[in-house]
Amino acid sequence: MRRPIFTGAGVAIVTPFTEEGPNYEVLAQLCEWQIDSGTDAIIITGTTGEASTMPDAEHVDVIRECCDIVAGRVPVIAGTGSNDTAHAINLAKMAEAAGADALLCVTPYYNKATQDGLVQHFGATAENVDIPIILYNVPSRTNLNINPETYLALAEHENIVGIKECNIHQVAKTQALCDGAYDIYSGEDALVIPLMSLGGKGVISVAANIIPGRIANMVHNWFDGNYEQAQQEQIDLIHLIDILFCEVNPIPVKTALRLMGYDVGPCRLPLSELSPTNKSKLAYMLHEYGII
Repeated sequence: MRRPIFTGAGVAIVTPFTEEGPNYEVLAQLCEWQIDSGTDAIIITGTTGEASTMPDAEHVDVIRECCDIVAGRVPVIAGTGSNDTAHAINLAKMAEAAGADALLCVTPYYNKATQDGLVQHFGATAENVDIPIILYNVPSRTNLNINPETYLALAEHENIVGIKECNIHQVAKTQALCDGAYDIYSGEDALVIPLMSLGGKGVISVAANIIPGRIANMVHNWFDGNYEQAQQEQIDLIHLIDILFCEVNPIPVKTALRLMGYDVGPCRLPLSELSPTNKSKLAYMLHEYGII
């Protein structure tokens, strides 16, 4: 059995921006808060981190700064995926050199690879780095699913060890086919406990940006055998989770952090500001949950 990169609650952390570039002072504040709150891993430059708007040099600088801030206290997992295999390999190698403990590699988007193409794409990345890889399956964004049979084919690569899975319906089949070859993490905040009931190792969470302690407690309660408490926490958080996805991520969660007093800046275009109506709903829900 391969050793997990982490077990528990990982945060898909936002990237704070100013007009000049990433705000590393605020990133440090966020990372310290996450670690103090019990977060088990920090996932940098992913979807929530707006990596798709970053030139490569900035992308790698953000990874390096995060690794320096965290200083080995929890794993730092760097998003490095691309729909160009050569680009994905280059980013992966630079992230490894920058100090990342592992990589999060998203399914290629737009050009719609075949399943065989996915095997070759992820396999080529795995062959060019020595750190572990978590595959990121998010069909709602990529319009492409990684099928369970494709996970089985990729299991021959020793450093492809995990899956961030947003297609929860196929988790049981993946587990049946792959027989423990992967650590599976929920990519859906609303379905963490259902996924862990199928043997999942935790979550890579958007909501943890604003409630790191509650997400960590929910997951740790499950692993400690406090199943009813974990289930109730999942249920109790559903209205907050819903509002965090009222518009495309990370628009609502960055707005929430600003309402909480963190100077994370706006999202970069083409992502726009949260609508006034949804901002009012978000502020109300943050108040209801005692966050502001």
